[in-house]
Amino acid sequence: MPGEEQPAAPEPGAPAESLIVYPSPFPIKVMGKAGPGFAPAVVSIVRRHAPDFDPTTVETRSSREGKYTSLTTTVIATSREQLDALYKDLCDHPLVVMVL
Repeated sequence: MPGEEQPAAPEPGAPAESLIVYPSPFPIKVMGKAGPGFAPAVVSIVRRHAPDFDPTTVETRSSREGKYTSLTTTVIATSREQLDALYKDLCDHPLVVMVL
């Protein structure tokens, strides 16, 4: 309405306000080609960023034809920076096809 003050637009390049309240359980699905090294590589990366991560909680699913594996890991996220670094390291790994 006229005369009402509008909220200021965020500055370009300013960090967006997080919708996640930290610390919080945060599931991450990682997909890659099926093979013996995929799960250990993912667990190693996740533990580097979330040392309290329990690898026995990983949920594993194979694709219909068995060519791909998806792993769902749930970490206790402590900050957006932690999640950003974790996603980057997972995406950069050669065995990882996709991270959601």
